[in-house]
Amino acid sequence: MSQEPTSPGGSEPNSWEELLRSMMGPEAAEEAMRAMRASGLDPEAMSQAAGLPTDRNQLMMMLTQMQQLLAAGGGDPVNWKLAHDLARQTAHAGGDPSVTAAEAEQVRSALSVADLWLDTATELAPAGGKQQAWSRADWVERTLPTWKRLAEPVAASVAQALVNTIGAQSEYLPPEVRAMAEQMGAAGGMLRQLGGAVFGMQVGQAVGTLAREAFGPSDTGLPLVEDPTAALVPANVVDFGQGLDAPAEEVRLFLAVREVAHARLFTHVPWLRSHLLGIVESYAREITIDTEAMEEAVRSIDPTNPEQLREALSGGVFALEQSPAQRAALVRLETALALVEGWVEEVTAQAVAPHLPHAVPLREMLRRRRATGGPAEQTFASLVGLELRPRRLREAATLWASLGAARGTAERDDLWSHPDLMPTPEELDDPSGFVAARQAAHAADEDVDAALAALLDGTLADSTEVAADDSDGDSDDAGDRDRGTDIDPSSSSGSSSDAVGPGPAGSEGDTDPADDRDDGGPTAPDDHRPDRA
Repeated sequence: MSQEPTSPGGSEPNSWEELLRSMMGPEAAEEAMRAMRASGLDPEAMSQAAGLPTDRNQLMMMLTQMQQLLAAGGGDPVNWKLAHDLARQTAHAGGDPSVTAAEAEQVRSALSVADLWLDTATELAPAGGKQQAWSRADWVERTLPTWKRLAEPVAASVAQALVNTIGAQSEYLPPEVRAMAEQMGAAGGMLRQLGGAVFGMQVGQAVGTLAREAFGPSDTGLPLVEDPTAALVPANVVDFGQGLDAPAEEVRLFLAVREVAHARLFTHVPWLRSHLLGIVESYAREITIDTEAMEEAVRSIDPTNPEQLREALSGGVFALEQSPAQRAALVRLETALALVEGWVEEVTAQAVAPHLPHAVPLREMLRRRRATGGPAEQTFASLVGLELRPRRLREAATLWASLGAARGTAERDDLWSHPDLMPTPEELDDPSGFVAARQAAHAADEDVDAALAALLDGTLADSTEVAADDSDGDSDDAGDRDRGTDIDPSSSSGSSSDAVGPGPAGSEGDTDPADDRDDGGPTAPDDHRPDRA
């Protein structure tokens, strides 16, 4: 066994050593090589077993790709530098024209007009944020922070499951590859880093694809930007309008109204953004990996080949099992998305009806686009295992329309004031029943208010009468006291001007016969009474 592994030509390190140096660094690779030699493993045989190229140029290309995958990953579950770069590349594929001054002005004008039209359809005020035209690259840059928030919990679970499964399934690997896996584990987190790179590739591919089709930051139904920005991607708006009967200006205005409606809703309903994103995050926190699918994947792919890992992820090999908590979160998310999209659809229809002749077919076109699974659904299906499709969009739109017709736009929009007021999934099943219940509740509230008002009015009237009676009684009592206790000062000399007749001492002026006991006077029945005729 040679002391220094060489290539078939005998002059250069072999492919296996080059690979280890690329992945682990010179010192760790040297230690790994010594361990292999001590175990009786032939590095050249391992190179052939792993399918490493013997051609120097091909090997260097593969090593460069591996270095790029593992570089700048840090300790994050997703290599976000790789995700960012790949998203930009994917968004630019086929062209990403810069927004011209004329296009920017058209977009700003359309968004301003949309705000004016919406004033007649909703009580929610304008968002008050920026109104912008974005390129596809701009869309990637502005929305990637939110994608990071949503994807990282899933990526962490997948990366950990990948590490655990490869370790547990090492017995199914050829001896040479098993030794490689052991060395990678000894290198400290190599598989985890590789998993972060693989997931970064997946996120970048998905976000870049979405950037080529999204109309604006709210096209997914989720608020992908934190500030109250309304924006359109002119290139995607133009692509969507091709082949439609509606003029390009109508398409732009219609999509502008939808975008501005989303911006108003997410701006003036402060709990909504955190509510929607929180549902997705709670789903991700409960994520579990289909271990059988992952074990099968590990048996069928080369763990050193990032492209095979990426294809396995994209192809759904790492299927995600739904727990009861996740199924509940999915129901909440579907309901919330349907309510958001239903409200936007309804207020958009009201706002554009007097202005856009093709409003109805445009509305149906967007419904079909969502029903068939647009880019948002595909992105979330691959990233989070979620479908964002608002399956109950029609029911939600019907509910908002019926409530607005019955109670007015103010009461319709007031439901957004608190999440507890939102229709439940069961209420969404029966929009007319929900509206009827609201009507009945409103009538009951009116009855209670009327009863309280009547009670309050009656209490006030009774209080006035009682106060008047008390005042009269006080006057009478005062008169009585005046008549019974007003003694002339001359009574001290034994005479009273009010005396009705002579009497014993101590009873002068006493006109109450029943009070003689108190005065100590005679109690004979005829005392103090005038003589009978």
